[in-house]
Amino acid sequence: MNHYNVLVIGAGPAGLAAAHAAGASGLKVGIVDDNPLAGGQIWRGGPERQADRRAQSLWNALRDAPNVTFLQQTRVLYSPEPGQLRVQTAAAADTLRFGHLILATGARERLLPFPGWTLPGVTGAGGLQALAKGGYPLQGKRVVVAGSGPLLLAVAATLKLKGAHIVAIIEQAPTAAMARFALGLLATPSKIAQALRLAAQLKDVPYLHDSYVRSAHGDGTLQSVMVQRGKGRELETLQCDYLACGYGLIPNVELAQALGCATASDGAQTVVEADHWQQTSVPGIYCAGEGTGVGGVDLALVEGRIAGLSATGQIVPAQAEFGQRTRWKKFADKLARTFALRPELATLAGDDTIVCRCEDVSHGELRTHTTWRCAKLQTRCGMGPCQGRICGGATEVLYGWRPDAVRMPISPARIDTIIA
Repeated sequence: MNHYNVLVIGAGPAGLAAAHAAGASGLKVGIVDDNPLAGGQIWRGGPERQADRRAQSLWNALRDAPNVTFLQQTRVLYSPEPGQLRVQTAAAADTLRFGHLILATGARERLLPFPGWTLPGVTGAGGLQALAKGGYPLQGKRVVVAGSGPLLLAVAATLKLKGAHIVAIIEQAPTAAMARFALGLLATPSKIAQALRLAAQLKDVPYLHDSYVRSAHGDGTLQSVMVQRGKGRELETLQCDYLACGYGLIPNVELAQALGCATASDGAQTVVEADHWQQTSVPGIYCAGEGTGVGGVDLALVEGRIAGLSATGQIVPAQAEFGQRTRWKKFADKLARTFALRPELATLAGDDTIVCRCEDVSHGELRTHTTWRCAKLQTRCGMGPCQGRICGGATEVLYGWRPDAVRMPISPARIDTIIA
């Protein structure tokens, strides 16, 4: 049983920043991540390979630090008692003890059901981007990128770089909101530069705002999508081989909830409550990054630094970061307002549209229930391998439900790991 003064869960930008700040104190720091490489979803493929110099700098410093240990391909299952986490690797299991815990568990895509969304060829936007980065062949494939948020532009740019033909980018946000957001970028010059780079990469790709995918069609696999343009009745059919579709991100709060940390509803997302020091409602447990609310890499980095400094008693340097956090929280608020989901998206599923893909539960079976718990008991919705990580986000939008409990272990586990 290994002991760490500070244990960080998640090796994305927030987790790496937290580990770097905590490691500067000289205390023993562990970083746990279930992927083979650090970086999380934003710096997928390894921080040392990113164009973002902050990623390279953090990774180089952590790699050379003698008091920091990276526990890759290690998955957290549950807490057997306070101050401990049971974890599992590909070949073994262990119990890690900690003095302070920093949760930087990131976020996942929000996927919403519509007719045809289970056809082969329909994927999450970030999911197809991750596959492409991992070598999945897309050369010459026709791809529609749809949903909401700046991630769509980054996804389209990646897929185009990998040889895909981007048929169109479909953004559900209204035109007026997009215009206000563009003007608001004047307050964050770094974001303007980023937007201009993406615009140059995608200059020949149609960008259809105030639009959304109503349905996907194909004979056994995806062949086309029907797109709603604006609030009128104008419909357009686009031929494609893939639809990469995602409606923003959902914070991964399951581990925080399992540890007893308080959560709250913030718009259409459930977030971990944290104070100025990134301290949760449980003493000694901190949360940073998307878990406290989706805000992007800049907010994740500063929250990670504050959490790492606070957990190791470096109060003055932690306070010095508060201004930067306030700045990027304002930007996150603009993102949330601009890309708020339009109500029409909750009306697309028909009675025969599958909502829970693990257990094949349809919208018609779910819409007669009043709570997440009731639906689980009567239909097994959310009881499959993903444990509601996909359908939970959808039912929150469709029916206003919030999962009320976390089942242990929080990730699939081997029996010998649990009984050891």
